[in-house]
Amino acid sequence: MTTEPPPPPDDDPFRKPPDEDPFKKQPPPPGQSGGGSPYGATPPPPYGGGDPYGGGPYTNDPLAGMPPLADSGKRVLARIIDMILVVIVVWLLTWGFGVNEYDMDADRIQYGKSFGQSLIALLLYVGYDTFLTTRSGQTLGKKWLHLRVANLDNGSTPSVQTSLVRALVLWVPFAFCCACIWTAVAGGWSFFDKPYKQGLHDKAAKTVVVSTD
Repeated sequence: MTTEPPPPPDDDPFRKPPDEDPFKKQPPPPGQSGGGSPYGATPPPPYGGGDPYGGGPYTNDPLAGMPPLADSGKRVLARIIDMILVVIVVWLLTWGFGVNEYDMDADRIQYGKSFGQSLIALLLYVGYDTFLTTRSGQTLGKKWLHLRVANLDNGSTPSVQTSLVRALVLWVPFAFCCACIWTAVAGGWSFFDKPYKQGLHDKAAKTVVVSTD
C-alpha cells in the first residue's frame, strides 16, 4: 500500500501551468495558419527571401496570435513619461551626492560633474528599462498607456539579455553624446518601419511593442 498522495485532478486550480509566461504565443489549431498581419496581409520576405533576422523563409506571419502593434505616438508618450520619472530620480541623486555643487569651478571639475551625471543617468535608465521589461514587458509609461514589449518570434516577455541589449542601444548614446536626438531617431524609427513598427533598439533586440487594450 503506497503512502503517496494521488495526482491532482486536471481541473485542480493549484496546478502549475505548463508555461510561466502568459503572453507567449501558442501554436495555432491544426489546419489554421494563424492570424493576419496588421497591414492586411502576411508581410513579404525581404529581397532574397528569408526571415529579416537570418532565419528561413516565411511560413507564418510572426505577428500571428499577438495583440495589434502599438501606435507609435503612444510609444513616444510612454517614453517621455519614463524619461521624466528617471530624470527626477537622477536630479535628486546628483543633488543629494553634491555632484552639481561645482558648477562654477574649473573645466576639469565641470567635466567630472557632467560625466558623473551622465553615468548615474545611464545606470538608472538601463536598470529601470531592463528590470521592468524583463519582469512584465512594461515600464511604468507603457503600463499606464497599455503597451507591452514582446519578443518578435513568439510574443513572450523578453529575457534579461534581450531587455539589456534593448536598453543599452537606446540609452548609452542618450547618456553620453546625442541625448534627445538619438532618442528621437531610435524611437521615431517606428513611425516609418514596416511591417513591425520597430525602433532601432527593437531591431537590435528583435522585439516589438504591442497594445494590451
